[in-house]
Amino acid sequence: MRPPYPSLLLRVLVVNATVLVGASAVTVLALSPGLVSSEVALTELTILLGGLIAMLVVNLLLLQRALRPLEELRDVVRTVDPLNPGQRVTVSGPASEANELAAAFNEMIERLEDERRESARRALEAQEAERLRVAQELHDEVGQSLTAVLLALARAERQPPDRGEGIVEAQETARASLDDVRRIARRLRPETLDLGLLPALADLSERLADQMGPDIERHLPGELPRLTPEEELVLYRVAQEALTNVVRHAASERAELSLEHRPDRVRLRVRDHGRGLQGPPGGGTQGMRERALLVNGELAVKEPADGGVEVTLDVPLQEAGLWYR
Repeated sequence: MRPPYPSLLLRVLVVNATVLVGASAVTVLALSPGLVSSEVALTELTILLGGLIAMLVVNLLLLQRALRPLEELRDVVRTVDPLNPGQRVTVSGPASEANELAAAFNEMIERLEDERRESARRALEAQEAERLRVAQELHDEVGQSLTAVLLALARAERQPPDRGEGIVEAQETARASLDDVRRIARRLRPETLDLGLLPALADLSERLADQMGPDIERHLPGELPRLTPEEELVLYRVAQEALTNVVRHAASERAELSLEHRPDRVRLRVRDHGRGLQGPPGGGTQGMRERALLVNGELAVKEPADGGVEVTLDVPLQEAGLWYR
């Protein structure tokens, strides 16, 4: 821990006070020696001290105003969070080096946020493209191969009875493998997402509930504002991560998934009634925050007073008045 040190304001004020006191004494003695008695009268000392105090107060006020951007810059630098964009230093007052420094810092933060958002967007696009490629390969190649195995086993099943039992077992194994491949493909890139966000969320909640998960209550609207493909993808992936966390960690028998539109934004909400947050945020929460940044969204993860965890994502609407069913 660094040792404490006097603030810049205090140091400049002490220097200015020393200069003012010395300058005042020299000026009085050099220019008006006859006005100062050999023994300083009380009134003369009072006038001198009063003038010095008034000058120091004015000096203090001017210094505070001039150095305020530096103090705000220090506070923002200490609290800036890359996952919480929009933090800026207030630049006000006349032009000065302090204001120029604060403005330069704001420009730097804006460039960093833009670059982080663009980098995350490129990473997400590459990730989704890879997911799509793997899903297509699983479906087209592995799926077709297993389908051929099923057909071959079906033909072999019509052979002599003494060979039928083992063939039936192999047939069931191949069918289970094919189901696994289809499940993995849907998880990587759900086909319902091509039909729209609402069908994709409905399918997601049904699949997770069927896989020994909690009962998931859905509250989905009949229509939504027109969203970009990127916004739909972010909303879906955040819902997927939040619901997966509920299934794995919440130990909750009930969960809620809701999506609502407001005049200026779309809000996704996932709520469980389990044991709450377990330790500091992990990689899943970090991933949700990074996805939210891609669409200028605001993600919040909190523990309600009655228990459980609530995840909300607000996505601002880019265009008003555009709707689809």
